[in-house]
Amino acid sequence: MTTPRKGNISDYAVLGFGIWAGFILAILTIGFCTARDPILHTLAGMAGGLGYLWIVTCGSLMWRYRNSVRERVQSYPLDWRLKFVLFATLLALIEEAITTSMTNLAPQFGARLGEVYITASGNYLDVVLFHSVIVLIPEFIAWAWLLSRYDFSPASVFVLYGLTGTIGETLAFGPQNVAMIGFWVFVYGLMVYLPAYSIPGDRSATKPRLQHDLLAWLLPLLFTVPVVLVITKLLHHPGVHFAPIHAAH
Repeated sequence: MTTPRKGNISDYAVLGFGIWAGFILAILTIGFCTARDPILHTLAGMAGGLGYLWIVTCGSLMWRYRNSVRERVQSYPLDWRLKFVLFATLLALIEEAITTSMTNLAPQFGARLGEVYITASGNYLDVVLFHSVIVLIPEFIAWAWLLSRYDFSPASVFVLYGLTGTIGETLAFGPQNVAMIGFWVFVYGLMVYLPAYSIPGDRSATKPRLQHDLLAWLLPLLFTVPVVLVITKLLHHPGVHFAPIHAAH
């Protein structure tokens, strides 16, 4: 019996997490359509909006045009590591534009602004400069270094970074996010899939082993520590600008 290639295992993992994400999105859709509590209705609408716009729409476009995008990215005369970081940062900025828009759509969903939210602030610049993308950039740098040494497949990068993102969501917003692992794997995985798909395949990199998978899972989180300390300890920037969410009774 031959051992399955890691790329194939990652492909199966993407499929499994995709089914999980679809299940979560179905629950959010049902909740949005049936919840009488305005807080739960709004929260389901915001999370569902993120799922449909980022995972379904943007994810489908990335898959459909992945080869064309790779050709365009590889044609730019920049070091591929820099292109990886810049491309992933651009995608993270797009994803955060969607999430911040969902937070600001609270009145359209039936709640007051700040009563329900999926970002730390309703101000896009505050979100990306002090809460989300500023913290993700060191993770992208970590992945650029990892990919310069190890030949992770794009699917592996997708899954591993998605798991890192799930850890981040769990540490920041609570253990309930573990149940949404498939959803978060796709939210974060889509930030790095196309950048990983677009890097040159003829670079000098070795095939990763299990210990390298574990390293790729945790190293990006370690790279964020200095940025988080600066924001929280030196700048004393608030973690969330809104009051805690409480469902109506």
